[in-house]
Amino acid sequence: MTIRDTHPVRPRRPACPVCHSPTTPARLAVAGSDYWACPICQARFLDPGQHPTREAEHAHYLIHRNDVDDLRYRRFLSKLAEPLLAWLPPGSCGLDYGCGPGPALAAMLREAGHGVALYDPFFQPDRSVLASTYDFVTCTEAAEHFHDPGAEIARLMALVRPGGWLAIMTCFQTDDARFARWHYRMDPTHVVFYREATFRWLAAQQGWSCEVPVKDVAIMQRPRLPREFAP
Repeated sequence: MTIRDTHPVRPRRPACPVCHSPTTPARLAVAGSDYWACPICQARFLDPGQHPTREAEHAHYLIHRNDVDDLRYRRFLSKLAEPLLAWLPPGSCGLDYGCGPGPALAAMLREAGHGVALYDPFFQPDRSVLASTYDFVTCTEAAEHFHDPGAEIARLMALVRPGGWLAIMTCFQTDDARFARWHYRMDPTHVVFYREATFRWLAAQQGWSCEVPVKDVAIMQRPRLPREFAP
């Protein structure tokens, strides 16, 4: 499977939902689904007209078994937790966005002495937590589900206080030739796929720094306020 710019039936070419670029993206046709490759931020995404319904999403999420006490799941999340914890000041306050039914990462961060609020549109839908700002915001295995990733990531960035961190974990897409057979694409609720370059582009647009301590983890830091404006 290769990226193609032409096809016998030319579907509407959507703008990139991550960076909103109007530049014509290249099309990846896979098993009756249309994916697009953005040349600006390097994201790949499912055609918006083919997104799953909210009901189908919820039903699929209920299949997941993410136990807070599952040691294998904790080891998986430690890819993000360990580098983030190395940077957090003691007693930081954060938000786990898209925590799912088993918020293991929040438990790990709380055990390390940090406060963590929870938000998930299906399993922790208390939107009052979105009215605050935080020293850090985490988003693990959720960004690939965003139907409007540009707006969602902008929201996450707005929740971070100056000097704070936004830590995202999602499986980075790296090879278009293998995209059709990629296990991550085969999840019907995964609609957008990021590359390391995508997160570096997003950070640069806002003047944030971006570190990729390990593959599939991007940790972006919001600039601190100039000393004269610090509270």
